[in-house]
Amino acid sequence: MILERVPPYRPADFVFKVARSPHELAGYWNLRQEVFCEEQHVFGEHDRDAIDERAIPIICATIIAGMVDEVVGAVRIDERSPREWYGSRLCVSRPYRRLLELSPGVSLRNHQPVYKGFGALGAGLIYKAVSLANALGCDRFLANVQEQNARFFQRLHWQTLGEQMLFGRRHIHMEAQLDRYPPAKLVEFEACVDARAKAA
Repeated sequence: MILERVPPYRPADFVFKVARSPHELAGYWNLRQEVFCEEQHVFGEHDRDAIDERAIPIICATIIAGMVDEVVGAVRIDERSPREWYGSRLCVSRPYRRLLELSPGVSLRNHQPVYKGFGALGAGLIYKAVSLANALGCDRFLANVQEQNARFFQRLHWQTLGEQMLFGRRHIHMEAQLDRYPPAKLVEFEACVDARAKAA
């Protein structure tokens, strides 16, 4: 008798949103700690810096019974000069980096395209970050991307501007093609105002 291993259950429904509740913010910080400190060893005890004082935290979370459950993706956006925004600290929990199944309701709920397969949630976070910044008044959206992820960003309509060493690793300086990321519906405008007011 051959016993086949049952694959672990993975929710197929997700929301991309600004982190607001204590549960969402705790998940946001915990995931960054898990990826950048414990997995990649880019930072020591934590990865927080001065940018976090003004950044808008964005998460991807699983949805169970219509409620936000586990935070499985994170990114932050901030305006570093007038109308010039940056995205940084993009990360996705390891078990969710390749999705074989995604609920058709994800696109409808989030008002954005749905990607499948490897990098689906990372692509969704990028779309949410850039389109939200675009809605808030963005002329340029930039990021310093770890070298191994540059081709992934190129496929999502980003162009290379240069390269530099950050935290001992080669990063590619890239810019999003804003016309491929139309302004997000400002259903979360209040959340963005709250996040920026707290940072002020």
